[in-house]
Amino acid sequence: MAILLMRSVALILFCAISSALAQGPQPAATPSVVYAAHNPDSIKDYKTNPRVVHEMVDRLVLAATGQSDVAKAWASLVSPDDRIGIKISAAGGELFTTHHDVVNAIVDGLVAAGHPRSSIIVWDRSLGGIKDAGYRAGIDGYQLQAITPRDGYDPKAVLTAPLMGQLVWGDLDHIDARKLAILSDADNTSNVSHFSKILSSEVSKIINVPVMSISETNGIAGCIYNMTIPNIDNWRRFAQGSRFGTESLAEIYANPIIAKKVVFNLMDGLIAQYAGGPQSQPNYATHHATLYASKDPVALDAIALKRLEEWRARASLPAIGRLAAYVGFASQLGLGNSALNRIEVRNFGR
Repeated sequence: MAILLMRSVALILFCAISSALAQGPQPAATPSVVYAAHNPDSIKDYKTNPRVVHEMVDRLVLAATGQSDVAKAWASLVSPDDRIGIKISAAGGELFTTHHDVVNAIVDGLVAAGHPRSSIIVWDRSLGGIKDAGYRAGIDGYQLQAITPRDGYDPKAVLTAPLMGQLVWGDLDHIDARKLAILSDADNTSNVSHFSKILSSEVSKIINVPVMSISETNGIAGCIYNMTIPNIDNWRRFAQGSRFGTESLAEIYANPIIAKKVVFNLMDGLIAQYAGGPQSQPNYATHHATLYASKDPVALDAIALKRLEEWRARASLPAIGRLAAYVGFASQLGLGNSALNRIEVRNFGR
């Protein structure tokens, strides 16, 4: 009874704080720019054109940084002493993992800026499908890392929210019921999550490269989602489709472990998936042949969600934006612009 009362009080307090933030004025942010590079030759029949994709990535980073060449562009985002991480999305397997050619183009740019290829970490929670997506450990030259279950989470990098989650194998605080004679229902639940060690201590600057995809539990598996849900344990409590759970993603992203490390967002929209994501659902995918980039993760998510909702409407699918309440909430926390009239989209065609 006491545990239930504590949970109720915490939930009421959290909701009150969230409500106060929601009713307050938005920060006076400067308008954000989202850059879009489109080229129909970049992908055909799910096969990318490496040269074209590389040119698109280069063009985006030059535009976003205002630099005169690619090496200077990446050097303006990261310093020689930084430990660089590239956060991909590998949940979509062969067809819908962040494209190998996109990552290679980013790595080539970082190498041109003076970073050894072998020092760059490319990671996601799990890398089970990346071989089929073209990645080759030991051949690509950069590090490919997954988050090791349990041991891959940092016991000192903790986030707490009053939403309880059922701990499972792989979570840092999971208790193995088979080793205990008695285990109550509450013993394997927690309101605590831990950040991955890769995120908390192994990288100092991050290039965030999500896939342009819907999330059936969180609205959009975009920039904010890609840096939060796959990088924490006890994450299922934030992916239950509730407004309370999804708004928490903005607060997680605001943690300095994430917000101060992400310096560039590049969304892979070569193939976009407007239902069933982030797992592979080819029946709800389209060859969009577009890459997006911005220093503002909120603006990029807002633009991508708008486009994904348009495809859903054409397919007579219900709107899913209500599950992405955290995008607007992130704007209120000062993480970027979510209002479309505060976002400029600059298109670069072939």
